[in-house]
Amino acid sequence: MRLPRSLASRLVVTTVALVAVAALLVSGATALAMRGYLHDQLDDKVLSSVRRAGDGPRPGAMPPPGGQAEFGNQEPGTLIARLDRGEGEGDILGAQRSQRESLPEATLDLLDDVPADGEVHVVDVPGHGRYRVAADGPLVTGLPTEPVDDAVASVVRWELLLTLLALVSTGALASSVVRRQLRPLTEVAETAHAVATLPLSSGEVGVTERVPEHLTDERTEVGQVGAALNTLLSHVESSLDARHRSEQQVRQFVADASHELRTPLTTIVGYAELARRRPGDAEAAATALAKVEEESARMTRLVEDLLLLARLDAGRPLAREPVDLTRLLLEAVEDARVVAPGHRWSLELAEEAVEVIGDEQALHQVVTNLLANARKHTPPGTHVTVQLTERGFEVADDGPGLAPDLVAHAFERFARGDAARQREGGVGLGLALVQAIVAAHGGVVRLASEPGETRFRVDLR
Repeated sequence: MRLPRSLASRLVVTTVALVAVAALLVSGATALAMRGYLHDQLDDKVLSSVRRAGDGPRPGAMPPPGGQAEFGNQEPGTLIARLDRGEGEGDILGAQRSQRESLPEATLDLLDDVPADGEVHVVDVPGHGRYRVAADGPLVTGLPTEPVDDAVASVVRWELLLTLLALVSTGALASSVVRRQLRPLTEVAETAHAVATLPLSSGEVGVTERVPEHLTDERTEVGQVGAALNTLLSHVESSLDARHRSEQQVRQFVADASHELRTPLTTIVGYAELARRRPGDAEAAATALAKVEEESARMTRLVEDLLLLARLDAGRPLAREPVDLTRLLLEAVEDARVVAPGHRWSLELAEEAVEVIGDEQALHQVVTNLLANARKHTPPGTHVTVQLTERGFEVADDGPGLAPDLVAHAFERFARGDAARQREGGVGLGLALVQAIVAAHGGVVRLASEPGETRFRVDLR
């Protein structure tokens, strides 16, 4: 049998089936017990009948005065036969004591085969049904099993009727109880359906649907489902918010990159137009070519930075080789002193050289970008300190610091500082490259900034 698909129907059918099996087992056991009990009683009567019949006159004799036959106090239907040396006679008592039916020879032959062992045996008496008989010497007595069979059949019929009524009642009650108990699960499903109808493919999506609090008690099975669904919806909501932020960042990144590329392109087009309009002016042509070369170099740096970010985002591995971090910082600080002599540069090294595993060129770009950030966004006279640590290095300056609202976004691409730390030719990818390269090395970069102190800490191991 194929069960229904709905959980409520399956629970109801299963409950009714279990009740049916239990009822049938109990009914069967009751009928068997009753049948055995009645047969035991009938056997006792048969054995008692043998003793009483043994004390009476022979069957066929005239009844004694008072109308009492040789059957004495025997029940209607009692069988009594006397079998002696191949000859025998026997009667069956009718409903009235005066009514008797003599047993034919064939029946007497059957009774002659009953062993005189004091036990009760079953014999099918033609025309009268099944009897339980016992033999005591030549005397055989028996009682019909029909009353017992009728009583057992009546009990079985009543049991079947009551079982049917119990199954119908159980089905109705189970249906009501199961549906009421599953109603919270239906509410949880309604919440899931409501979320499924929301447009989640694009744009800013706020999944505000939640399973009601009274359905999130984890001490119950439905509560566990409700709590798990709420947790899932929270993860989905945070993922959709992150996706939306990522989409916005990509749009902003494309817009910023386009703006940064448009400026040098506009400059190149302008100077090329100037050189075309003054074909004989050697000085104008030289100026135009110099400016075109300068803007081309600027565009090249921007494109190279974008390509490096793209490679890092794609997870392309960097070189893994020993890098002398001490020497790398020494060279970077010396270069910074030459480029920005108006700043005060300090380098604090450990007693022993520090070596890390990584890409030397990429790590050199990390240090250069941090020093360039300090040089470009602080006024002359600012003290910039580079300190070597056991896990990496720190770059700190005593400049005006970053705006509080910029600290959280300083490592985003094309992030812009305020007027106190305005860029001079920067394109907003320096710190983004720092974070991407450090992350590719399995490290982390942290920023802490307040007026008078800005500190970048790079941990590489």
